[in-house]
This record gives sequence, structure tokens and C-alpha cells, in this order.
Amino acid sequence: MVIGVLKEQAPETRVSLVPEVVAALVKMNVTVWVESGAGESAFFGNDAYTAAGAAIKSAADINAQADMVLTIQPGNAGHARPGAVLMGVYQPLFNHRQMQQWADKGYTVFSLDTIPRITRAQSMDVLSSQANIAGYKAVLLAAYSYSRYFPMFMTAAGSIPPAKVLILGAGVAGLQAIATARRLGAVVEVFDTRPAVKEEVMSLGAKFVEVEGAADASKAGGYAVEQTEDFQRRQREKIHEHARKSDIIITTAQIPGRKAPILITRAMIEDMRAGSVIIDLASVTGGNTDLSEDNKTVMHNGVAIVGNSALPATTPSDASKLYAKNVLNFAKLIIDKDGGLNLNWEDDIVKGTAITHGGNIVNERVAALGGVTA
Repeated sequence: MVIGVLKEQAPETRVSLVPEVVAALVKMNVTVWVESGAGESAFFGNDAYTAAGAAIKSAADINAQADMVLTIQPGNAGHARPGAVLMGVYQPLFNHRQMQQWADKGYTVFSLDTIPRITRAQSMDVLSSQANIAGYKAVLLAAYSYSRYFPMFMTAAGSIPPAKVLILGAGVAGLQAIATARRLGAVVEVFDTRPAVKEEVMSLGAKFVEVEGAADASKAGGYAVEQTEDFQRRQREKIHEHARKSDIIITTAQIPGRKAPILITRAMIEDMRAGSVIIDLASVTGGNTDLSEDNKTVMHNGVAIVGNSALPATTPSDASKLYAKNVLNFAKLIIDKDGGLNLNWEDDIVKGTAITHGGNIVNERVAALGGVTA
């Protein structure tokens, strides 16, 4: 089997495979083709790929001949030969029309952002590996954008109080943000609708802000779930109370296939002091504030609202390494000992990650969005 790696379109800087993972695939009797320059933005040159056993090819050759084509973003995918396998992070619940087009071309599509969040799949969970980086970089971006210090300083000229950071959502990104903000000396408060994360939050040195009566999110795979109107009202009041005293707010809440919930309203932002910063990691799905715009910084009443859902791409080398390891671990489920494709539809991970196969959309949630059944 030939696996081809395409170069991502700007501003994406990551690459689907790094040389060390190419070497592992070659040992599995897989032929790997890499588009020339595919790894340059992540600081992996063509020579590193050839040393690992890959062949450098053009995008046209890869699309025309590869059995499996790897991209991270969907933008440069979809030009492969009919019947090829596509693998990447395609957000199929938002891009369901494109998924139908790919099904019509006979592609078998695996979208790694739909991997079931079960113990056996942890080593393949691209959302977690990339969210870890996003949480880390969100705090660094906030520190860079903030007009004051993060840690407390006591000097002969006077004392500087520590920054107060409010983190909304204690998933993978939120927990890493807590750890990073604490390392920088901030005082951290955390809100999450899941009481089960309270212990983790407190173990990292943050205060957990509770609102009673949240809907059960234990089966939501680490995502937020929709809440009752009464809970949302009490949630807004509690968040408003803490937001007005915060210097930095980092928001991470998303609901699969739906617009991100609004957690920070315009009124809350107008109650924050000038110079404060909001980093919205959910901006790609609408954002957690009334004023968020994806890939933009909006200034309102002296408060900077930074919409950035692509922070992993700002650490392209390590982000690519982690992503490539996720790809390798998933590939081991669908590649046999001779390097051929072996799709075991009895495997929950393979089945749960597949979006299209045999000319049809096979993921039930994506199929429902198109008005057809899987």
C-alpha cells in the first residue's frame, strides 16, 4: 500500500507524518510518499523524509496513485483517485456536504476528530494531543497580550499583585492552561459544568467554581453538553461575578456539531477592566463570547478578545510529532502485516472514525445532517 502525505495549505503549518513515523510505517511494509516541502513549515526537510525511507513526490503523483492520502485540514484533500482512503481532521459534522461529495467519489474517509474517546483509543486521540498544546499556548498568548505581569512581584518600588485567570472548561486544553498559568504565578479559577473534574482542577492549584444542577456530561467524551435554561441563567450570573474580577479569561467550551455556547456576554466584557484579555479557543465554531471572531483580535472597551482555534499550528514541530503518532497508532488498526489495507468494521474505533465508505456516509450523525440514513 502507498500512503501519500500532502502539503497543507497556509496558514496550517503542521504535517501529517514526521520522519520517525515514516520510518515506523516503512517497517510495516508500507510505501510512503511525501509531497515536496510538506514538512518545511514544521522544520522537517525533504532529506529527513528520504533518510527515513520515504520518496518525495508531487501532489499530482500522490493524488493519482496513492492508496491512502493524509492531510490534516480538508482544504487540499478530495483530489485523490476514486476509491482512495482519506485521513485527517475534517470536522464532518460541520462539513457534511463535503463528506457527501467525497462519498460520491467512492472515498473511504476517516476523520480522526471522531475517534471514540475510550481508553483503548487514547493513543490515537488527536483532539487531546492538540488540545494540550492549545491550552499551553493560550496562556502564553495571554501573557504576551496582557498589559501587566502574571506573577506577584514585591520590589522596593512597590508590590505587583498576581494576575487573576478564569478558565472556562476543564477538559484537556483547560487543564493544561491551569498548569501553565499556575507555573507563571497567576491565581487561577476554573468553571466547568462537570463536577467530576473538581478534584483534577484543585490538584493543579486552582479554585473550582461550582454551579449546581448541571446536566450529566459523563458520556459526552469530554465535551460540553446543552444545559437547561435555568442552569444557563445561574451559570451566566456566576461567570459574570467572577469575570468582572478577572484579568485573563480562557474559554474552551465546544459542543460537537453545534455552535459553541456563549459563556461571556458583551455585558460581562464591559464589566472587565481595560487591559484585560480573553483567549477564545472555540472561535472556529462561533466562539464562547458575543464578540469573538475566528483568527482575529477584537478590542472592546479596552478588552482584547483573541479568537484563535489554531494554536497547535504555532508549535508545528511538536504538534506534528504528536499528531503523527496518533496517525500511526490508528493506522496499525487498518494495516495488515504485509502492509495492505485491512478494514475491520467490527472494531469500534475503526467504525467510529469512519465517515464514508462504499459510496455512502456511514457515520450516523453525519448522515442525519444530510437527510439520509447510514
